[in-house]
Amino acid sequence: MKNFGFTSYDQVDYLGTNGKMNEISAAMGLTNLESMDRFIDANRRHHELYREEFAGLEGVSVVTYNEEEKCNYQYVVIEVEEERTSISRDQLLRILHAENVLARRYFYPGCHRMEPYKSRLPLLSLPATERVCERVLSLPTGTAVSPVDISAICGIIRIVLKNGREVSAKL
Repeated sequence: MKNFGFTSYDQVDYLGTNGKMNEISAAMGLTNLESMDRFIDANRRHHELYREEFAGLEGVSVVTYNEEEKCNYQYVVIEVEEERTSISRDQLLRILHAENVLARRYFYPGCHRMEPYKSRLPLLSLPATERVCERVLSLPTGTAVSPVDISAICGIIRIVLKNGREVSAKL
């Protein structure tokens, strides 16, 4: 039941929970509450910087938050449109990993592709969910990430997308 049901990278084999915090982790979490506003502010600034860096870049967009709601900007999620970039989200992920950028597929796999759902409903078709699962990527953020890091990450992505056909053919 630990670790959200993940048994390896992107492999979910059973229902899981997020209830895996031991006493030391809980104490650290309580201590971090004192700095929560600083963490959220860093995440918000990072989200804004990613949006600025990708402004006008065809085929990639940063998923935005509703500014009328309070959020922690915990995730920076981009949507990659392969039909416009000539490169898939997974190809981009492979390149980012080769460049030591710890990006992740976001909402992957879709819940209907995880146990116990995939065994119980093997023919379940959720085309909108599948489309989103194939296009979104979560980029690094948090207090350990600097604006220089973000600019470097965005630079890699810009180069890859600018040369999408050539990069895709070489992969």
